[in-house]
Amino acid sequence: MVTDMPHRTPRGFTLIELVVVMALIGLLISLAAPRYFHVVDSGRASVQRQNLAVIRDALDKFAGDLGRYPDTLEELVAKRYLREVPVDPVSGSREWQLIGPSDGTPGAVFDVHPPEPPASAPEAN
Repeated sequence: MVTDMPHRTPRGFTLIELVVVMALIGLLISLAAPRYFHVVDSGRASVQRQNLAVIRDALDKFAGDLGRYPDTLEELVAKRYLREVPVDPVSGSREWQLIGPSDGTPGAVFDVHPPEPPASAPEAN
């Protein structure tokens, strides 16, 4: 008596096929990651330039309205020239470098610059 057993086809993937697919995915990620991080960094720099422009515009409006410059950036917020002091997206700080007027105009904040990057720790030998 001959019984016909149904022929079973293999299901699933072999280990070699999975390793090849994982290697290809890793290769694609290694090519795309540097471009992604570059775009993120350029986006932060763009937001930083925009924040500086907004602060400088508020300083000019404050000086035009009151005839003097503010003593702090918080004074711009208190007088509603800004909703809040913007965060520098590069350093993550609200502490901007404040530049005073050089022509003797009253006030302490004539211009702003991005905060200085933190000094890196000395490397151990």
